[in-house]
Amino acid sequence: MSEETNGKAPETSAPAAAPQASGGPGSGPSPRSGGRPSGGPGGRGKFFRRKKVCKFCTEKIDSIPYRDVRLLQQFVAERGKIVPRRITGVCTTHQRRLTRAIKQARNIALLPFATRH
Repeated sequence: MSEETNGKAPETSAPAAAPQASGGPGSGPSPRSGGRPSGGPGGRGKFFRRKKVCKFCTEKIDSIPYRDVRLLQQFVAERGKIVPRRITGVCTTHQRRLTRAIKQARNIALLPFATRH
């Protein structure tokens, strides 16, 4: 019987292509990629981070009082550092006013400069 008549494809002598274990190009995520799952061209993955909005702009707070310690403590880290605006989402003008208010509150001992360890 010939191979053409029985309907089967002719076998080749080369084995089936197996994935490379050597870590060559195209072998999967590189160790430097950080291991983040990328869900597409945007690289967002399955988590969607909402755009941060300035708290002072949304609540229409014009002046930031240095005496309001409870408000200022939200923008000071545990170690006493002022949290940057890329983390808090505060706009540039309010971040400057906030920094000035925190520094004034530190100078009159309403906020600590640093924590004790």
